[in-house]
Order: sequence, then C-alpha cells, then structure tokens
Amino acid sequence: MSDNSTANGRTPVDFWFDPLCPWAWMTSRWMLEVEKLRDVEVRWHVMSLSVLNEDKLDELPERYRELLETGWGPVRVVIAAQQKHGDEVVGPLYTALGTRFHNKGEGATPEAIAAALTDVGLPAELAEYADSDAYDTELRASHKEGIDKVGQEVGTPVIAVPGDDGEQVAFFGPVVTPAPKGEDAAKLWDGTLLVASIPGFYEIKRTRTQGPIFD
Repeated sequence: MSDNSTANGRTPVDFWFDPLCPWAWMTSRWMLEVEKLRDVEVRWHVMSLSVLNEDKLDELPERYRELLETGWGPVRVVIAAQQKHGDEVVGPLYTALGTRFHNKGEGATPEAIAAALTDVGLPAELAEYADSDAYDTELRASHKEGIDKVGQEVGTPVIAVPGDDGEQVAFFGPVVTPAPKGEDAAKLWDGTLLVASIPGFYEIKRTRTQGPIFD
C-alpha cells in the first residue's frame, strides 16, 4: 500500500497529538468532521509537549512546568496501548481521553486515564504505564517523526498530507475554536491545504481572543 492512499483508497491524513493540549483536541474534532466530508482518513500518532519542552524547563513558568510533568502519563499510556494493541486503538483512546480531560473537565488525572481505558474496552493495567518509561523510545520516535516535519518551534497538533508531488506537506494547526462543523469544516480544510501547498508559505496568525469551546 502506498503512503499516498489508505487500504480503502482514501487520502491519508497523519495527525500528531498530545492528549493534554486543548487546542489540539479542538483541531482533532474538526478533523473527524472533515473525514465525513472529504475523501480522507485520519491516521493518529502521539507526540509529546513534555518531550518537546524538556530542554527548556528552566525558561518556563512554574505552572507550565507542572503541567508538562503531568503530561508524561497520558502519552505514555497511549503509546503503550498502541504497542500492545495496534494502531487502530489510538484514535478511540484519544477520543476517550480528550472527552474526559476537556469536555467533562476531569483533567489529566490517573482516574480519568483509567476511566478512558474502560470507555474503549482496553485493559485497566495499561494505566500503570503512566509512570513507566518502558515505551519512551517508541514515544520519542513517534514525536520526532511528527515534529521533524514542521520544526521545533511549534507544538501540537501536526498534520501531514500527501502533496501533488507525492511528498508530504506538513503544518502545525490550524488553531480554531469551536471545532467547525459541516460546510465550515470542509472550507477550512480546503483552504488550509491550499495555503500549505504553496512553497515558502509559513504563517497566518492573529491574536486569540477566545479560549477553547468544548461542545
């Protein structure tokens, strides 16, 4: 099978996420809407804000350092689930984690992680990997694969799609709230692909005036 098509012939969209990030969560919910409206199929991959920032901790506010320490648990559980149960569990587990962390406001707690595993029928003992470095090599490899496509100066999510020449086009974002639905979701996808495909295009940005809206 070519990297430019999935088993059912749809265009693959590789999506790197950290379950901790509310903005990546918004983008992922939009991506699921796009999947209904365009001939694409999302392939989920884990990345880690804790890995991304581990060499910059001295430069970060204490509150953010504490958040990044919390961030190791969820990504370790996701990568353990992937290694033990296959790629197909990653998307559903992310949805379960994100729903509890963000929509339900439970936060990235051990209790929320355990409940998310139950929600998708995965073994409870996977929660033990939150405090284990057993799969950190695989976690770092997955993170590196995503972040190398866009550079170290961005975060999560990272999205990569096949370009016209067969090579992947990758970008950070889009950052949006609430997650667009219906025609708005499709328009944002089409427009994002259009600008991302232009060689030398790097950034469109404006100041955020609103926090994540979970619905």
